Amino acid sequence: MDPLNLNDVVAFVEGNIGEFHKRRADSLSNLKLSQVLQRKNPYLFKAKNITAAQDLVRLLLEAHLSSQEEAIFGEFLEKLAIFVCGRVFGGKKSSAEGIDLEFERDGITYIVTIKSGPNWGNSSQIKRMQDNFKKAQRILHTGNRTANIQAINGCCYGRDNLPDKGDYRKLCGQEFWEFLSGDNRLFVDIVEPLGYRAKQRNDEFNIEYGRILNMFTNEFYRDFCTDGIIDWEKLVRFNSEKRGGNFK
Repeated sequence: MDPLNLNDVVAFVEGNIGEFHKRRADSLSNLKLSQVLQRKNPYLFKAKNITAAQDLVRLLLEAHLSSQEEAIFGEFLEKLAIFVCGRVFGGKKSSAEGIDLEFERDGITYIVTIKSGPNWGNSSQIKRMQDNFKKAQRILHTGNRTANIQAINGCCYGRDNLPDKGDYRKLCGQEFWEFLSGDNRLFVDIVEPLGYRAKQRNDEFNIEYGRILNMFTNEFYRDFCTDGIIDWEKLVRFNSEKRGGNFK
């Protein structure tokens, strides 16, 4: 085990957080109104009594960005976790299916699947993770039948007061970052560098967001409003009518 140098972590975050902001902006710039209209539930918007085109478009964009940002930032945190573990325990990105990280600590080989937060999957997704753990353990035992191999579901934030899940352990928030680094403060120490140049990047993003909002509002008004009123039948037909229908 090598002591963690926080300056190395800060340098990694500042050198890589820009990719999150870039991908976040790209997810907006490359978006088409037709894409989000076909993915979202038009009945929900009607039930919420949305009457203004801009309000509906804003809700569509916010829903899109929320899901995109969670996924993109989750990938960044996974890279950060692997970097930290690499510095302290020689951890590396795993080549096993569904496993993100492998490393040895105190005579134990750990295989780790990294998620953003604790409430990340349904029962079938958790079952798939367990199957991936078992498969990776079988492969590792092929080379060393006596190896002590433990499976970990690591979550970058949150908590789980019952970490023992039987065939794997679930470590969240402070417990996970301390497990990777041996540092019980790392989970709070990484907060500050995450804001590196955040204001500048968010100002740039907000300009692009306003441009897309205005463009999509104009497009929605043109295609899905009649006399300034949202044409819900036309919108529902666009979203749900079977192929070969009469929507124009």
